[in-house]
Amino acid sequence: MRWNRVFVIVLDSVGIGELPDAESYGDRGAHTLGHIAERASDFRLPNLQALGLANIAPLHNIAPVEMPRASYGKMAEQSVGKDTMTGHWELMGLKITTPFHTYPDGFPAALISEFERLTGRLVLANKPASGTEILEEYGARQMASGDWIVYTSADSVLQIAAHEEVIPLIELYRACEVARELTMRAEWMVGRVIARPYVGQPGAFVRTANRHDYAVAPPQPTLLNRLQDAGFATISIGKINDIFCGEGISASHPTKSNDDGVDKLLEVASQSFQGLCFANLVDFDSLYGHRRDVQGYANALMRFDERLSQLMELMRAGDALIITADHGNDPTHHGTDHTREYVPLLIYEPAANSAANHPVHLGVRATFADLSATIADNFNVTFTTHGESFLRLLSKQ
Repeated sequence: MRWNRVFVIVLDSVGIGELPDAESYGDRGAHTLGHIAERASDFRLPNLQALGLANIAPLHNIAPVEMPRASYGKMAEQSVGKDTMTGHWELMGLKITTPFHTYPDGFPAALISEFERLTGRLVLANKPASGTEILEEYGARQMASGDWIVYTSADSVLQIAAHEEVIPLIELYRACEVARELTMRAEWMVGRVIARPYVGQPGAFVRTANRHDYAVAPPQPTLLNRLQDAGFATISIGKINDIFCGEGISASHPTKSNDDGVDKLLEVASQSFQGLCFANLVDFDSLYGHRRDVQGYANALMRFDERLSQLMELMRAGDALIITADHGNDPTHHGTDHTREYVPLLIYEPAANSAANHPVHLGVRATFADLSATIADNFNVTFTTHGESFLRLLSKQ
């Protein structure tokens, strides 16, 4: 066993260049990291640069380093789609060949009518929109009427927004459970139902940290299940537990922000365990990618880079710190949705940084599932996946 503890951090939506099939998704030319580096002011990522981030792909004003501190490469998505669940499920070994339903014209009238009947409140909106736009347009009406704001996006998602002082959180969550049950029907299937509570007054609405995701369970067992079955720890941070419906998760730590997520990572890293800690830092996507906020996205990346050194200091011999993503969300691209991109792959091992033991270039991996294959290989867990382990490449250092 090369690693006793593996920390996988998903920088949500931090893609690193268009995939060969990006044009079929309307994403030709997308490059989340590349375009942020080109357009943001004073953009610097010294810790990620030292790990080898710019060795993966050229980045404006961020040069490759001669001796990266991490093994590096990038991974392509084989599954059909560019959504959160598809990306995370593939990271954990699955290949999704049937895309989730999307609703570019809003949800069917029959679904909305049944939702209204079961929840006792009417529905406003019912159309694709960004979270900020929908509140600007309907927030005041929702406060006055007590109705639900229901909206979607290019992803397979039904989102329900409600002002916390108008509709109690417990009622919003109950309504999401109703919507989740309804959208398990084949004709109305969606990947996720999301509670989107907000506060404030017209012109100054703010979504709160009380978001909650209600996802469908993965269609097959993932690496998380196999690790848990074998007696290893499977610790989730952020929305990982929601994405996998708790399947294969031994301990869950919800978060309210990227900083809170890093705080939770530091807490877990200070503990002794054997297995996997799987974290998602969602602010890059939800607060900046979808809102097409280049500078905000850049600032969030620089803040993570600043705190990365704290986490690296807690890494022990026998640890692996793996940084990747689940899809792209180029804030300079058209629309407000995810982009079909490669994701970065950085693997930092404290024990690998010696004169005789250097990190390696892992190249372009054919699937996100190579990550799960490698982790399964490390822990000697039997797990069938279409991915290929790159553990032997690391062992040749």
